[in-house]
Amino acid sequence: MAYKISDECVSCGACASECPVGAISEGAGHYEIDPATCLDCGSCAAVCPTGAIEA
Repeated sequence: MAYKISDECVSCGACASECPVGAISEGAGHYEIDPATCLDCGSCAAVCPTGAIEA
């Protein structure tokens, strides 16, 4: 199951630069993860300063 970004996201962009497949993009209000592209690697969650990314 793909990771998801909650409303706790502050749009810092740390996760987007860490994603190896480019599954993260800036959405309306906060960043979003494309579930069809996400590899479930967790690298985005590891760098999120607010803990907004969960599996």
